[in-house]
Amino acid sequence: MSSVWVVSGLNRFANGLMVWGLGPVLWMQGMWVQRKVPRLPEPVGSRSGTSGLGPALRLLLVGDSSAAGVGVGHQDQALSGQLVAELASRFCISWRVEATTGATTASLLEQLRTLDFSCFDVAVTALGVNDVVRGVSVNQWLQEYGALRACMLGGGVSRVIVSGLPPVSQFPALPQPLRWVLGRRAQYFDRALCESVEADPRATYVPLDFQGNMDEMAVDGFHPGAPIYRKWAHRLTHEIE
Repeated sequence: MSSVWVVSGLNRFANGLMVWGLGPVLWMQGMWVQRKVPRLPEPVGSRSGTSGLGPALRLLLVGDSSAAGVGVGHQDQALSGQLVAELASRFCISWRVEATTGATTASLLEQLRTLDFSCFDVAVTALGVNDVVRGVSVNQWLQEYGALRACMLGGGVSRVIVSGLPPVSQFPALPQPLRWVLGRRAQYFDRALCESVEADPRATYVPLDFQGNMDEMAVDGFHPGAPIYRKWAHRLTHEIE
């Protein structure tokens, strides 16, 4: 997480919040978070494979550090592992994870341009927090997210399931008022994302409203822990089935 958005992004804060007077405080808190919050590695374990019995299902999971499983030690505990474990009871599932810590929607779109999407039936996305933090405007972000969905759907994916943004306003790693400001910005992005996805008949929005469960987060206070990944995977399973 970077504090540079405080300098470059506040003038694009689309929710009309008057936070300029907090600029120096937010910048200092952003620098403090950058120095003090532990940087957890991506978990070990396979990022592709085949599991289960039943009808064939080809699944692609793309996104940032949450899609990569940061916050747990092994992919079996991460979103991919727990999602595959649930779906394998109903399907012969082939899966692949394309996720990178720090990824923005724009950087992931560029990363995936050469991927053959015809190899997948369903794609799950988990993106947005890095765009919020880095001061990307909401309109630019929606355009990039729409381009990503169009790339996947045009390439052969039948359905895209879009994960909403997490409750940043509840993240223990963030001090106040930085938590409040980023939380409001994330909420604004999430509402805009939901409206955008609802207008696309081949896409489904899944909210990540895990408020009240912040004690289930990872030790860095910024990423999901195994219980949250499990709940997230359960919600996605209902949409995929």
